[in-house]
Amino acid sequence: MAYMKLIAAILLCAVGVTAQTMQSNSKSPLIATSQAIYGIAKGDVLKSADKIPDTLWSYKPTPDVRSMGQLFAHIADGQYEFCSAADGNQVDKGVEKTAKTKAEIVAAVKDAFAYCDGVYAKMTDASAVEMVAIFGMKATRIGLMDFNTAHTMEHYGNMVTYMRLKGIVPPSSESQK
Repeated sequence: MAYMKLIAAILLCAVGVTAQTMQSNSKSPLIATSQAIYGIAKGDVLKSADKIPDTLWSYKPTPDVRSMGQLFAHIADGQYEFCSAADGNQVDKGVEKTAKTKAEIVAAVKDAFAYCDGVYAKMTDASAVEMVAIFGMKATRIGLMDFNTAHTMEHYGNMVTYMRLKGIVPPSSESQK
């Protein structure tokens, strides 16, 4: 039941953000909705980076999973992988392999989100529905942007578990004022 309430809250928030975005943005509902939901994921990840102390950056609940810092780095790499594919390029920064400190990883995550913001900024209704290749298949550019958001939220979900295990309230669970 709590999960259903969370989903409903996310959807209601997305609708509100989309309406606000559309009022201040000339993007169509197709792009504005995608971008608004991406904005929720981006905000949750960036707020999490602020909440998690340096002492927990190497935390792993079990030895066979990514550390907290590796999750952030993986999200950064995913931004480049999916948004660059949507943009018709191939960008691989290798953040998970090269960035080690919290400062390096957070900077890389911010840069990666900025890269995706740029892809959204130049997307048009016509380009959003163009087909591009990824993983040996074809998908629309906007579909890849949406898959990026799904991937980001998948790993934000991992972070939520890690934060809860350490007594930290995740940003998406904080009371909205």
